[in-house]
Amino acid sequence: MTKEQLIKQIRLKKSFLCIGLDVDLDKIPEHLKELDDPIFEFNKQIIDATHHLTVAYKPNIAFYEAYGIKGWQSLEKTIHYLNQNYPEIFTIADAKRGDIGNTSTRYAKAYFEDLSFDSITVAPYMGRDSVEPFLAFKDKFTILLALTSNAGGLDFQTLEYDDAQLYQRVLKTSLNYKNSENLMYVVGATRPEYFQKIRKIVPNHFLLVPGVGAQGGSLQDVCKYGLTKEIGLLVNSSRGIIYASKGTDFAEKASEKALELQQEMKTILDTQ
Repeated sequence: MTKEQLIKQIRLKKSFLCIGLDVDLDKIPEHLKELDDPIFEFNKQIIDATHHLTVAYKPNIAFYEAYGIKGWQSLEKTIHYLNQNYPEIFTIADAKRGDIGNTSTRYAKAYFEDLSFDSITVAPYMGRDSVEPFLAFKDKFTILLALTSNAGGLDFQTLEYDDAQLYQRVLKTSLNYKNSENLMYVVGATRPEYFQKIRKIVPNHFLLVPGVGAQGGSLQDVCKYGLTKEIGLLVNSSRGIIYASKGTDFAEKASEKALELQQEMKTILDTQ
């Protein structure tokens, strides 16, 4: 998927919502656990109920790796189902990879070629040669961790470094990487006061914004400084949508929660 195609979908659906598919077997409805592949069935029903309200899905890979080969098969079936039935949806492998040279290339092949994800989250700590192998893939996006929403993110990300905080150095340095136009950045919704500074460095790149909903981030605050003429935002909600109910109506309730966010986004876009 190209950036232009993603923007077109956002305009068409009046939504820049991303739904996180972080499936925990302890939290899904009991009736699904009787099936051969409860994780895939959960995802399938969530996707079918919400695809018209969202432009992206983001499986957190750890939630699948935790169940071994069966979890990986559930992930494979989920991304295949998305690509076959809803090819207009932008897919994000929330894997937070990042290693040097051939290792990064292998990670990229696994997610971009074998599983056919549109993008992957990557940690920048090991620098250029850990990021550029992902950027080498045509029409694929690398989503670099910049300023995360977890409390421990402040341990390092806001440390001063040559008159700039470390997350700002990450942003500035990454713009010099080969194919940096295919970069996006993770910026937590619980850090809205930083968005204005971030937009001065990366005015046109998309930001993946977790933390709205269960983590307490405000959509209005994020959009105040994060929104651009080309939208430039993918706002993620996971638990607040997919676990809206543990009953047989779980997909319907997920759709209702997604609609609430989509309608708020529509209002913002209509006044842009």
